[in-house]
Amino acid sequence: MSLPSQLTDLAEYLAGEFDNKEQAIADPVWYVHLRLWHRPVNLFSEDSMTLFAEQANIINLENPYRQRIMRLKAGSDIEAPLQIQYYMPKDPGSLQGAGRNPALLDTLTPDQLELLPGCVLTVTQQKIAPHGYKFVATPLPDTSCTFTYLGNTVQVSLGFEASAAEFHSYDKGIDRETGKATWGAVLGPYRYTKRNQF
Repeated sequence: MSLPSQLTDLAEYLAGEFDNKEQAIADPVWYVHLRLWHRPVNLFSEDSMTLFAEQANIINLENPYRQRIMRLKAGSDIEAPLQIQYYMPKDPGSLQGAGRNPALLDTLTPDQLELLPGCVLTVTQQKIAPHGYKFVATPLPDTSCTFTYLGNTVQVSLGFEASAAEFHSYDKGIDRETGKATWGAVLGPYRYTKRNQF
């Protein structure tokens, strides 16, 4: 089955190694200097494309965190032709460091992942400049991305914009009692620049 060209373009824009060095230097109080990896993974390849994601503080690259799987697939809505479904590794520690060491992903199978039903983004394509475009990913309306991690219930608000050279992350943790953001893109997106293409 051939995949839509928009889907393969989205995967190409997302796949890579990124950091937000310029943002962290300009505003170190609010933005930690992070490295972010999106590694292609050979899962669900019959109808979608899949990426492994994790990030690390630049001063502690040996301890990456937020391991997750992004499954990119065609959507059913003409207004939002693409969707991303998130999964969490059942044993995140077994994949820790796979951003820098992709061989750790070679034996990953779907049964090692937990589907996160409320963690879905719809993706649209928007024209920018005369010859370029970006992808904008936003949560489905009336959904909540909630999961259990290390015995705690965690709620996250997801979202991003991706162009050929940049990735802007709107991900933030939400306090379930107050509904307010507690970490992540509290004052605006983390603005990553792509340093290597995978």
